[in-house]
Formats: sequence, C-alpha cells, structure tokens
Amino acid sequence: MSQRQALPGRTAASRLVVVLRGERAEDYVPVVDTLVEAGVRSVELTLTTPGTFAALPGLVERYGASADIGIGTVTRPEQVDTAVDGGAHYLVTPAADLTVVDRALDRGIAVVPGGLTPTELHSTWNRGVCAVKLFPARQVDTGYLDDLRGPFPDLAVIPSGGVDLDAARSWLSAGAAAVSVGGPLLGDALSRGGLADLDGLAQRARRFVEVCAESGAR
Repeated sequence: MSQRQALPGRTAASRLVVVLRGERAEDYVPVVDTLVEAGVRSVELTLTTPGTFAALPGLVERYGASADIGIGTVTRPEQVDTAVDGGAHYLVTPAADLTVVDRALDRGIAVVPGGLTPTELHSTWNRGVCAVKLFPARQVDTGYLDDLRGPFPDLAVIPSGGVDLDAARSWLSAGAAAVSVGGPLLGDALSRGGLADLDGLAQRARRFVEVCAESGAR
C-alpha cells in the first residue's frame, strides 16, 4: 500500500461535500456564492456539466480561500492532469478505475474513488487514497458500513447518491468520514438558468451544515 493520503482539511472538518451537476458551468457562481455564505466548505464540480474545466481556475481563485473545490466524475487519466493544472483541491471518480486513481496519486492530489462492492472499494483503498465513495449509497443502508468495517476497519467512506438530510445524519452517526450530497440539498438551483430560489437553497445548505457539524461532534 502507498502512504495514505489525507482528505483536504475543510472537507474533513465539515464532513459535507456538495455536488454540483448542472446544465452549464455559467450557473455555478450564484449557487456557490450561496453555499459558501451558508457555511459549505467543500464543493464538487462535475465534469458532466459543460464548461467545468474552463471555469475551474476562476472558481478556485474566487472560493479557494474559503472552501475546497473538487472535480468530480473523473473517468480518464488526462482529466486528472487538467484538474490538477486548473488548481483543483481534490478529485472524485464514479468508479474504481485504477488508471485514474494511480494518475491522481502520481500527481499528488487527493482522490476519492467510487465503488459499491467490497472488491471495488478495497481495490482503490489499498492504493492509499484518502477515502472511498460508496456509490450509489441509496442501494444500501448504514448496516453495510458496519459490515465493511469487519474486514476493513480503517476504511474511510463517503456515501453518495440520494443522501438526504436524514440519511446524512444516519451515515455520519454510523461512522462515515463525510457525506456527498446533491439533489436533496440543491433542488433545482442549477436547472433554472439563474432563476433559482437562492434563499431556499441557503436554508437547505445551512441545515445540512448544522446536521453534519452535530454528527461530527459526537
């Protein structure tokens, strides 16, 4: 096993990653402004949103002093290079692709690879990554994390996929390192062309921040 990576500090402390998957990167700024003002300290920008790489350097410059800015849905090694060169603080993959993981390790950037089965999760954890993404988390419950901890007692898990407020509380109480949250927090904030209810978004974000802080204090 390689030397174990560490999660970026603000992500580890807040235990909350907010995943932004939208129609265009031009809609990121008002949404991220709202999230950061509400206390969110880790934002994952997904490559399925057109224009994400072009927007990355400016977003890192704008928010990098307040929040960790990650790149998600990384599926190819060359995307690792572009993300690192653009200033990303961490990477997230949807699957256990060792070529992508190894490139991230070589480039010295924290990476959270996705997987669901014990084989998938262990294959990347054994490489020395900072955490693994349990995806899609809605297909299992927190008992699955207990089962994984039998053979893998030190496994740092971040559940992702359908994690709402109650699920976030349950996963963190069960020992998850953090939770990855998209739709249940964002609602339609990235799908209305600048017409999103930012006040509603701020209220939801603050509640998630509070729940994650409370769970982390136990």
